[in-house]
Amino acid sequence: MKPMTILIADDEPEIADLIELHLLKEGYRCIKVSDGREAVQVIRTKSVDLAILDIMMPKLDGYEATQLIRESHHLPIIFLSAKASDLDKITGLVRGADDYVTKPFNPMELVARVNAQLRRAMQFNASVTLNTSVLETGGLIIDPEQRAVFLYGNPIELTPKEFDILYLLASHPKKVFSSENIFEHVWGEAYHEGGNTVMVHIRTLRKKLAEDTHRNKWIKTVWGVGYTFNG
Repeated sequence: MKPMTILIADDEPEIADLIELHLLKEGYRCIKVSDGREAVQVIRTKSVDLAILDIMMPKLDGYEATQLIRESHHLPIIFLSAKASDLDKITGLVRGADDYVTKPFNPMELVARVNAQLRRAMQFNASVTLNTSVLETGGLIIDPEQRAVFLYGNPIELTPKEFDILYLLASHPKKVFSSENIFEHVWGEAYHEGGNTVMVHIRTLRKKLAEDTHRNKWIKTVWGVGYTFNG
């Protein structure tokens, strides 16, 4: 089995070299770039399994690069940034990242997060292979194999985490999931302070599903318990 490939995009060479050193020890192959535009080009032309992106990069920042990557690729993305507030972290996750690590960072922790994201991605892909049935209810179509969502015939652009949340809920109609359940299923790690992250993703997901303009309210809040799919 060939080694998995990790893209490292950071305009500080010493940081990129440090990350590469630890990932090589884990048996990964690494590609290093120094700006967001080059990161997008690499992902469009090479086989990349996971990307580690700095946010403040020249030419394209991490947010802009992620937006372009998400147009056609669903690989895990980890933001690595000196922007360390809770709002920065939530913004990064909402903008399409799967995880967020702040600088200064422990290289071994970053490697552990890379391992966790790749493990979760492989588990999700395996589950989709076993169950590729399209979910359809009341004008909403969810295709797990293509990771595509259509609402009344119109495509809905979701981030990978938004898709995973919607698919999780829709696959278990009427079952109530707590924020802790959702975080552990979708993020694939132990729940600590993930409640706000889940809440923000649910809010943006509802907005994209236009729950304020359509009759159907796809995600129902069960107060004091969690969320359920209302299809």
